[in-house]
Amino acid sequence: MSSGFCPWGSLGLLLSLLAGSLLGRAELQVRVRLRDGRVTEEWLHADSEQDCSSVEYRKEDGTVITLLADYRQGVKIFRALILGELEKGQSQFQALCFVTRLNRNEIIPSESMAKLRQKNPRTVRQAEELRGLEHLSMDVAVNFSKGAQLSFHMHNICSEAREAIYTREEDVRFWLEKGVDSSMFEVLPQSADLPDLLHCKLWSDRWKPCICTYNLTIEWYPCMLKYCKNRDLTGKVSSYKCGIRSCQKSYSFDYYVSQKQLCLWDEET
Repeated sequence: MSSGFCPWGSLGLLLSLLAGSLLGRAELQVRVRLRDGRVTEEWLHADSEQDCSSVEYRKEDGTVITLLADYRQGVKIFRALILGELEKGQSQFQALCFVTRLNRNEIIPSESMAKLRQKNPRTVRQAEELRGLEHLSMDVAVNFSKGAQLSFHMHNICSEAREAIYTREEDVRFWLEKGVDSSMFEVLPQSADLPDLLHCKLWSDRWKPCICTYNLTIEWYPCMLKYCKNRDLTGKVSSYKCGIRSCQKSYSFDYYVSQKQLCLWDEET
C-alpha cells in the first residue's frame, strides 16, 4: 500500500535505533494484534527532511485509517477512507479528515522514526501502553483549498475529503493567534443552537441533518523513546536511545452532517 505522502516508515517492538539514516526517510511494515485477537498489518512512514511521519492500516471491513504527524507545523491529521454501501445509495467510498494540534511528546520525532528497524518482521506486536479514548467535538469545517496554511500535507492526505475536513474551535483559536486566515474556517451548526439537531443514531430519516460520530483506533505506534544508561571507564554516566515504547489510542469524533445518509455506520453503534 502506498499513500504518496510523507514517504517514510519503520517501527517494531524490541527494535534497534540505528546511529544514522541514509536518506532520512524510511518505510516499515509491522504486524499488530488487535483487541479482538485478529492480526493486521500497519505501514509506517517517516521523512526527517520533511519532518513528518504516518501510520496506516486497513480494517477488516476495508476501511483505511491513516494518522499523519506534521511536526514542523505542529499538526496531526486523521484520515478515514470508508467503503460505501452501494445498496443503500452511497458512493463507492467516503473520505473523512480530522485535523488537530499535535502536542509535544505524543509521537516520537521523525528523525527517530526514520531510524527504527525490526529484528524479526514476522513478530506480532502489541501496544505496551493503552492511552484510552479521547472524545473530540469537531465543530468547525476546514476549507480544503486553503489547508496548506495548516499543513502542506493536507493537499495529499485529504484530497478525497475536500468537503469533509473538520477541526475543533479551540484549535482554530490557537491557529488564528498564529496568523492563519480565518476565512478557511466555517463554524458548523451545534445541538445547543438547534434543539432538533440530534445524534444520527437517533434519527430514522436518512435525509435529516444530524451529529455524526466516527470512532477510530491507532492500534500501535511509537509514542515514546526509551533511554539506557552507560558508564565509561572514568565512571561518568551517560544516556543513549535504546528503543521505543509503543502505545494504542482511540478517538471518537463528533461532527455535523447535512444528512444521515453520510453517517450510516452510526446505525451499527
